Amino acid sequence: VQLQASGGGLVQVGGSLRLPCATSGFAFGDYAIGWLRQAPGKEREGISCITGRTHTYYTESVKGRFTISRDNAKKTVYLKMNSLKPEDTAVYYCAAGLACDGSHYPKDYWGQGTQVTVSS
Repeated sequence: VQLQASGGGLVQVGGSLRLPCATSGFAFGDYAIGWLRQAPGKEREGISCITGRTHTYYTESVKGRFTISRDNAKKTVYLKMNSLKPEDTAVYYCAAGLACDGSHYPKDYWGQGTQVTVSS
């Protein structure tokens, strides 16, 4: 099982980034994929996930700014982040699992993180 997050970088306040999470080694369509992030000195938090049936969930702080989507043919999930704020600065991880309901996020398989830094 592999999950590869990428697309992070340095962006100014109000800017945008798109993070792909490429996957392999498991039945992609059967799993929810989520994005979680960890800011310096803080616990890792789930921010968005998408089920195999493309139901999507977002934590309150990113609603209206972030959009999660999946491409089953490419076995890839994307997180489009708009209107970025300094508080979005964190390492972003993608994860696969069965849990995805707004209160619970996928955590069975993890990729490495990608750093997102929003500068003011």
